[in-house]
Amino acid sequence: MIRRLLLLPALVVLVAFQSAPAATAAAPSRPPNFVFILADDLGTPPVGCYGNSYYQTPTIDRLAREGIRFTDAYAACPVCSPTRSALMTGQYPARTHVTDYIPGNPFPFARLSHPDWSKFLPLSATTIAEEFVARGYATALFGKWHLAKAYVGPDSIAEGPDRQGFGEVFITHKPTKANDPEKDAHGVESTTARALDFLDRHRDRPFFLYLPHNSIHSPVMAPRAVVEKYRARPGSDRPENNPVVAAMMEILDNSVGRVLAKLDELGLRENTVVIFNGDNGGLLKDGAQTPWRGGKAQLHEGGIRVPLIIRWPAAIAPGRVSAMPVSTVDFFPTMLELTGRPAAPGAVIDGVSLASHLRGGAAPARDAIFWHYPHYHASGEGGPAGAVRAGDWKLVEYYEYTLAKTGRAPELYNLRADPSEKKNLAAAEPARVTALRAQLAAWRKATSAQMPTINPAFDPARANESGGKSD
Repeated sequence: MIRRLLLLPALVVLVAFQSAPAATAAAPSRPPNFVFILADDLGTPPVGCYGNSYYQTPTIDRLAREGIRFTDAYAACPVCSPTRSALMTGQYPARTHVTDYIPGNPFPFARLSHPDWSKFLPLSATTIAEEFVARGYATALFGKWHLAKAYVGPDSIAEGPDRQGFGEVFITHKPTKANDPEKDAHGVESTTARALDFLDRHRDRPFFLYLPHNSIHSPVMAPRAVVEKYRARPGSDRPENNPVVAAMMEILDNSVGRVLAKLDELGLRENTVVIFNGDNGGLLKDGAQTPWRGGKAQLHEGGIRVPLIIRWPAAIAPGRVSAMPVSTVDFFPTMLELTGRPAAPGAVIDGVSLASHLRGGAAPARDAIFWHYPHYHASGEGGPAGAVRAGDWKLVEYYEYTLAKTGRAPELYNLRADPSEKKNLAAAEPARVTALRAQLAAWRKATSAQMPTINPAFDPARANESGGKSD
């Protein structure tokens, strides 16, 4: 059955309800439900349990106390669409070729030309939602998709989430500056209301509810009364503390609380895996990412270090904190293993399953985590780049230097000793730089990563012209 909804300001709506009947009663061996809450442009600083007392997120903080909080969680990319692609597929953006926010900006006069990357998630890709459907789950996406060729409908419908395994869909978009901050500009209320209704209707069968919010993406705006409350808080003048972002976080935190309360009301708390995560670090113009260096569109920690909290009372002991480095690509194999039916042998998955670790086991062994961002971005720094974290060591490689012998040389940091990346150790550790660059190059080759090329139209006077719109 198809239910049509009115086109709302800053929203494009697609709704398609799954036809499979709900079970009349949950079986004792019922696999867990999943609620995945993804915040937009959210690094760790605006989440209270990560150490900043200015931001008030009591529900999210409680979620951390009731489950496991990861200190070294990473987005698969420093911008949104590639991270969302990685979540859907379990594959690095380098492999899917969804390497920039859609549609990106060409920067036609920059030193390097962007590769011919994929500006949508192909329908041939096997998504996590499709895997859940194959396991008998009800599936829904209420919020941001941003994996179609077009950002808004009707042109975005061809690659919409309803064609990628989501049975119920309500797509929202970031507001424009003309939106009214008093009227749910980022769509938090509209998505939350649909989430609560979905939970009511699917309480008796396993479900995967994906809530990718538009908060706290710019333009930042929130009701005046909430903003003024945070303006009056001590520390509101510090560069990492933004009263408007704080107000947006309060609204987002309230949404999380309503979803958790509904799970309690329906008796679903014990067997529901709740995941709270961010898609990339915060935009620097909206707040410093203290204690991290850099921000959105950069491969320093401020652009890729994100909050990750997972609660599953049936299996995860409360109050745990894990320092295991994890990536967006890990969710795909983790969630599938938790259903009791792991991904098929031979499936191309770049992530590692955290299932055993969530249940109290040791962190799984992993060689390294990789990033590939072969693009310029108006909020970026240093141009197209790649990065690798192997153990405590992290290398950032700038492709202008690799390809044109100009720009920034590779940077090396020991994240255990220097998590804020203040001391570049490349000159002191040349052998390690060589080894990590070789490891990064080998990974790019293995994933068929697309590299930028020398731009024959390079014009130093116009190199910063984006040629399009910012994300």
